[in-house]
Order: sequence, then C-alpha cells, then structure tokens
Amino acid sequence: MTDTASTHDVFNQTPPFTDVNLAALDQALLDALKSAGVDAIGNGLLSFGESCGTAERLNLGRLANENPPRLRTHDAQGRRIDTIEFHPAYHALMEAGVEAGLHASTWDAGSNGRAHPSMNGSSHIGSAAGSHVARAARLFITAQVESGHVCPLTMTHASLAAIGASPERLRDWLPMVRSRHYDPRFVPFWEKRGVTVGMGMTEKQGGTDVRANTTRAVPASGDEYEITGHKWFMSAPMCDAFLVLAQAPGGLTCFLLPRFRPDGNVNALHLQRLKDKLGNRSNASSEAEFHKAFAWRIGEEGKGVRTIIEMVQLTRLDCVVASAGLMRMGLALAMHHARHRSVMQRKLVDQPVMAAVLADLALESEAATALALRLAASFEHAAENPREAARARILTPAAKFLVCKAAPAFLYETMECLGGNGYVEESPMPRLYREAPVNAIWEGSGNVMALDVLRAAERDAEAMASVLVTLGEDVADLPGARHALADVEAMLAGSEREPNARRIAETLALVAAAGALACSAPSPIAEAFARTRLATPRRGFGANDLADSGGLLLGRALPLL
Repeated sequence: MTDTASTHDVFNQTPPFTDVNLAALDQALLDALKSAGVDAIGNGLLSFGESCGTAERLNLGRLANENPPRLRTHDAQGRRIDTIEFHPAYHALMEAGVEAGLHASTWDAGSNGRAHPSMNGSSHIGSAAGSHVARAARLFITAQVESGHVCPLTMTHASLAAIGASPERLRDWLPMVRSRHYDPRFVPFWEKRGVTVGMGMTEKQGGTDVRANTTRAVPASGDEYEITGHKWFMSAPMCDAFLVLAQAPGGLTCFLLPRFRPDGNVNALHLQRLKDKLGNRSNASSEAEFHKAFAWRIGEEGKGVRTIIEMVQLTRLDCVVASAGLMRMGLALAMHHARHRSVMQRKLVDQPVMAAVLADLALESEAATALALRLAASFEHAAENPREAARARILTPAAKFLVCKAAPAFLYETMECLGGNGYVEESPMPRLYREAPVNAIWEGSGNVMALDVLRAAERDAEAMASVLVTLGEDVADLPGARHALADVEAMLAGSEREPNARRIAETLALVAAAGALACSAPSPIAEAFARTRLATPRRGFGANDLADSGGLLLGRALPLL
C-alpha cells in the first residue's frame, strides 16, 4: 500500500525570493550608480534595498493589490463625500515612499544651497547634486516591490515643475510637499503634515490631445477660477490637489484644484467611478466631474501646455525608471527559480538553452537599467550643461518608447522561465506582467513618444545634432552603432520622417543604451548589446549570439544567495 504521506513532501520547489537586498544583489544598478558618481552606501541605497527586500515589505505589495481601493461617494446620511478607502498595506507603502523622498527629494535644497532651477525661471530640468540619480535608484527599487503606489509619488514629484510657474502657490505648497510625513487624512491641506498632488489632464473626447479639452474655467477673482467639466482619467483622487487643464478665456490653461476650498468646505470635485484596470490595481484611477470647483491659475492663460511640459518630462523619466525596475524584478525571480529548480538531475541555470535565455534577459535588463540612470543623470546636469539638457529633451521620449514597450514582452519571457508556477497568482509574476503596459500608455503611448522625438528635432535641430554627436562619442567603436546613428540622420533628413518615427526613436534609444552600458558595464556586455541589437537583426530571447559574455551576464544577474 502506498504511503500517501510521502506525496505531500515538498521538494524541488523554489524558496520564496524574500529577505534579500534589492540593491546589493543588482550589480548593474551599482555600476550605473558608480558611473554617475553616486555613492550607494553614502546615499543610503544599500540600506534602502535591504528594507525593500524584506518579506514584510514584499508582502505589502501583494496585499495592496489583492485589496484594491473602494470609492465612497456619499456618507450614511446622504452627504456627498467623494473619498477613497485603501487597504492599510497601501498606506504603509506610501508612508515608506514619502519617507524615502520619492515624492520630493530633487526639490530639496542641495549641499550647495541651490533650489530647483525651475523655481528661478530656468527652462532646464535639474536640481541639487546627485539627487535625480539617487532618487531614480530608489524608485527603481520601489517599483520592484509594488508599482501602483508609485503613481501619486511620481505625480507629486513632477507637479512642482508646473506649480513653479506661479511663485505664490509654490511658496504655499512647497514646504508641505517637501515634508517626509505621509498624511492620508481627508482634511484641508493647511491642516496636514504633508501633502500629495495629482493630475487630471485627459478627457473623454481627447485623450492625449489635451487641446481638445472642453472643461471650462471662469475667472472669479485674481488667479482664482471656477472649473466646470470632467476628466476621463484622474489618478490618485485622494491627493490634496490636482493639476488640471481647462479652457479659460485666453485659451487652454493650467490650474491647481484643491480638494478643499479656502473656506474649509469640500471642493466641488465629484468622483463618478473608479477605473477597473488591467493592472496598477492598488492605485485608484477615477473619472471626475467639476461643478464650479475652486481652482488657482498656474502660469498664464493660454499657456497650459507650456506650463506642464517640464512636469511631463519628469513623469516620463519615472516611467522609464519604473519599467526598468519591473524588468529587474522579473529577471531576479527567473534567475532565483533557475538556480533552485532541477530538471533531469540538473539545475535549470546549468542547462544551455535556459542559460542562453537568462543571459539574454540579463543583457536586456542591464541595458534598461543603465539607460534609465544615465537619463536621470542628464536631468541632473541639464541646468548647467547644454549637452545634457539636449539629451534630456531628445532622449526622454525615445527611452520611454524603448524601455516601456520592452517591459511586457520581457516579463512574459521571465514568467515562462518559471513555467506554471509563474502563471498562478501566488507568484509575483502575474502582477508584474499586468503592471508592465501602463508605463507605455501613461504620459503618451508609443506613437506619441516617437512623434515627440521628431518634433524636438524639428524645433531644435541644434539640440538633435548635439545628441547625435554625444552618442557617437559614447558608443565609440561598438558594433553597428555608427551605422545606426547614420541611419537616424538619414531618416531625419529624408521626406519620410513621420512614417519612420518609431524606427528613429527606437534606434536612438538603442544607441543611447549601448552608450550607457559602455560607460558603466564591463566592455563585453556593451559589445554584446550593440552586436545583437544594432549590428545584426535582433532575435527572440535566447536566440541572440552573446559570444563569451553569457557567463559574465549570468554571474552579474543574481549573485548566489
């Protein structure tokens, strides 16, 4: 008779990937930080990686997504309240993110005492030394834990670039945004220890085309207006205020719309419903209507798009960084599984076909990480370095196009490495996979990013020329890189620029990624990336010729635990 108890013995199963240091185990991240001149220890990034990799923190990500937010439009007595209830796990993640400064750290005064350049009228993106790169590293790690709550942190961080167009509003809001206290109470902003700021830009009829917005703004007194209309997507509706676009008498204008009016009453912002999204489920995204809602004008009437453009660039940077973070977690989970799972008496990682797939995935992840942090460094130095300012403007939409579109396919491949265990909800993989598309869609889909690269080149040919020269210096003699840049130049000079927009954006980003690897990674890795992504037609993961770099990539992907 069979001993049924033996069938319940668990063996050849991968242990949970928990209680790990998400920074110390990531050699690509450490190298990119070193290349940017950021001390991972001195900036507290190793301790941050350790706290984010605990079983408790990783479990908060699971709980926040399994218990999504709920809309409460009215109280028990029938009064309109328009509030959102979140699971405690979401609040715990938000508290950790705010404490880490993800919502505001680049706006802090630096060691040299400078404020953010936007505050003194500069059109450049930049801030105190080291802050953009260090913040990007923290965001990269945080996205691996849970990405939904990153949305309000990103919007708050970027919002100050637009609020800076109105110095009086900035003086009111900057100290509270800079606060490291997360205060989720639904009370007027002046009663809180810290605030968050959201955005409401798109409408039913326009989407990305915000100039088609129909929401109206009627002047009341000075810079105070009454807003009437709707927003089709308004993320994180429990923020303390929102940047919205509306048609004022002088044209499309940016406004700061608080949840509470200056008299302490709840503002006329009515939440209609929450979006039932594919992923990003821990974060509330809503449809909203405004009924003569109070708002302050930000910037000049008719200059709404110009007012928000720097804010848009900052959110796009975060999309690149977060997508690279998602890819990194997928790779780490795949490597962890392959190191522990045996098939036919051999560990998966020791089997040539699986090793080829994992090494190719590691190469893709290294490139995304290097590109994201190199882009953050361009934001860092843009105020004082015109070449870096040109890189930030031109390469941000190109990098978003490449990295954010790569993440879903990448995460599918890492899911396949786990087989059935990666397909069930007990695994983090389904959540990572569902999360991946949002960054490619938010703040401009692929076509918008590609066309933005073209517009930037047409408006500032000198900036594009500068970027091409700088990239040429970065890639030096990497295989196929010079030819790729010549191809971009030819397409930009040709009559078929718009049909080739995606090819231009993708090629620019691939060359930029190769250049970033050349600056931070061992030379065989940069050469392998250029050879398989630029010099020859790219094939599926595991089908590209990595020559002798496969072992190096696997060793760097996840040190033995």
